[in-house]
Order: sequence, then structure tokens, then C-alpha cells
Amino acid sequence: MASPEEPTRLTVRSAKVRNASRLATRSCRSDKQEFLAEGPQAVREALGRPEVVLEVFATLDATDRHPDLSAGAAAGDIAWHVVDETVVKTICDTVHPQGLVARCRFVDVSLDDIVAAELRLVVVCVDIRDPGNAGTVIRCADAAGADAVIFAGNSVDPFNPKAVRASAGSVFHVPIVLATDTSTVVDTLHAKGMQVFAADGQGNLDLFADDDRLVAPTVWLLGNEAWGLRGETRALADEVVSVPIFGEAESLNLATAAAVCLYASARAQRIR
Repeated sequence: MASPEEPTRLTVRSAKVRNASRLATRSCRSDKQEFLAEGPQAVREALGRPEVVLEVFATLDATDRHPDLSAGAAAGDIAWHVVDETVVKTICDTVHPQGLVARCRFVDVSLDDIVAAELRLVVVCVDIRDPGNAGTVIRCADAAGADAVIFAGNSVDPFNPKAVRASAGSVFHVPIVLATDTSTVVDTLHAKGMQVFAADGQGNLDLFADDDRLVAPTVWLLGNEAWGLRGETRALADEVVSVPIFGEAESLNLATAAAVCLYASARAQRIR
């Protein structure tokens, strides 16, 4: 492992750098089952699970500013490459990277893995497309104490660099499941004894109308940013629930609606 005090001779043409930069594409991430975690917060949370971190690329300035992170990498016997800023810019997809990026193994789990445990609160994102929303939903789910986030149907890759940044490190905390068949996901969670609520602006049940309904183990279905949940997906739910709009806003965006629904359930489950 390279010493943080001795910059490695990696350049933008080095194989390690080229391989890491390819993880900007979904196909490469899927093939390699690897992704990038950029910035000190994401790297810090990643190092909390040293078994998933393969290596870290850092500028000398970032290494000096975050000695705890380089020490954490050393403790986990994780390679810490001190490199020029051009190398970090080559790997990252941001205009102004923060000088730190970790190459990590995928941290997703299977649907069978999560149903083997006790579940109280799960969110299922169906056909969502925006990586920023995906990461923010993961962050909200983590904050609300949810047991898992499931990305179903034709959803964005939650290991997209923008999604990982938006999760602010929560991608390393909350179990994430990748699934294609939404009906199988819902049937499996129903069999686990969970109620399934579809969040939709046209829902017939007001989110705040009956706290008692939120006490039971709950799954929240969230739909696409543009068209919401398709009719066949809404039909899988026990109830279609709307978040009331008290002002003049036309609607809430996906991530905000997710936060409201998750916290409504988390509050109800903790005070009863």
C-alpha cells in the first residue's frame, strides 16, 4: 500500500485510473459490480465498511486535510493513492471534485436477504429516473430508520455517481435491493405481513387522516417523476395515499414526498 506521504506515480493514463474512470458508465458498474464514492463524507462512510472499499484516490491537499481518512484506510489495509488533481478530475464526473474518491464494491443485497429480517418500513422506487432523487430517497430512508430501499422496474442505477453523492453516504447504511419485477417485490413484502401504500397525488386516503393506519409495518411505493405510478402498479397497493397540499403548490417532487411519507410512518411507529 502506498504511503500517504509519498505520491504514487499514477497518471491519467495509468490502468488503475482508466479502470476507475470507466465506472462513470452504468454498463461498466454492472459488469464490475463496482462504483465510485466521491468526497470526504462519502469516503468516510465507505471506510466505515472497509470490506467494500477497494482503493482510494486522493490529492495531497485532501490527504493533508483529512488525516483521519488516510489513517482509516491504513487500518483497513486499503490502498491510498496520493495523486495529482488531474487524476481525480479524470475519475470524477463533477466539475469541481473535492480531491477524494473511493472505488467500492456494490453494496446491494437480495430481496430474500431483507425479508429474512424483521421489517417495519420499506420504500420501493418504481421506474424513477433521476439519480439525484434516487440518492435523496436513500438519504431520507436512512434518516427515517427505514429497513431497506428497493429500486424496481426500469429505475435509475442507485450507484450512479450523482445518486451516491446525493445520498451523502447513506448508500453505505441502508440495505439497497435492485429488482426488475415490481409485482414480485410487492407480493413478497405482502407475504411478510406488510401493508403496501402507493404514494400518489390522486390518492383516496389522506396521509394525515389516520395515524393508526401508519403504525403497522409499511411499504411505500413511489413512482416516476413525470407520470407517477402506473395504474397496474397502483393496483398492487392496499391503499393509494396522497400527501395533502395546504398551499398553492401544484405538487411535491418525488424526494420531498418520500421524506414526508417515510417520516409520517416513522413517527407513528415510534409513538404507539
